[in-house]
Amino acid sequence: MALVRAEPIALEQSSAVGPQLYRLLRDRIVRGDLAPGVRVSESEIAASYKVSRQPVREAFIKLAEESLVEVRPQRGTYVRRISVPAVMTARFVREAVEADIVRAAARAITPKILASLEANLTAQRAVVDSDDPSRFMELDEAFHRLLAEAAGQAAIWDILEDLKTQMDRVRHISTRQFPRERLIAQHAAVVAALRAGDAEAAETQMRAHLKGVLTDLPAIAEAMPEFFDEAGG
Repeated sequence: MALVRAEPIALEQSSAVGPQLYRLLRDRIVRGDLAPGVRVSESEIAASYKVSRQPVREAFIKLAEESLVEVRPQRGTYVRRISVPAVMTARFVREAVEADIVRAAARAITPKILASLEANLTAQRAVVDSDDPSRFMELDEAFHRLLAEAAGQAAIWDILEDLKTQMDRVRHISTRQFPRERLIAQHAAVVAALRAGDAEAAETQMRAHLKGVLTDLPAIAEAMPEFFDEAGG
């Protein structure tokens, strides 16, 4: 299955170019618009975003530090393949952290928080069949952030965001290949447990939700082996 290649987004002229370019390229890699193994040209990126090559070079350096691109001397810069060990590590950490988050959220739940979670679920259902998974992924991220905020641990989500980069690359592929209804049903089960104030059930549902990648990842890697680096890095 070919991944969608989106057109570059115009940069804001009133803001610094470097950080914008880094974030845009990072998002395109995570979403799969720039697929694993693809060569990215410094000059072509500069031309497409109408910037000089210096901020592109700086962005490539930061992306390399995050294991998202690989600079090969005399050969060019390539989008790195997805690290299977990094995905598994992120999943392990997320399960441990978010299990505690939902337990804490169950003890602190309020009607306002429940209303926000329900509104998010409604929005997820509205885009469940969209050809572009980007909006669904945004809502998925917002759902988990809401849970962290409900537990009084919003800062933890910022820490997890950097850790789960490789996992997010798999999740974007997964939302194209597998029914999103499954994810929504899992989210709804977590909300139901929170509404009942059942911390144990909320933890059980969250752990089951985050174990989904253990099933999805092997199937995706078998179908798209050229996208994955089993050795990690």
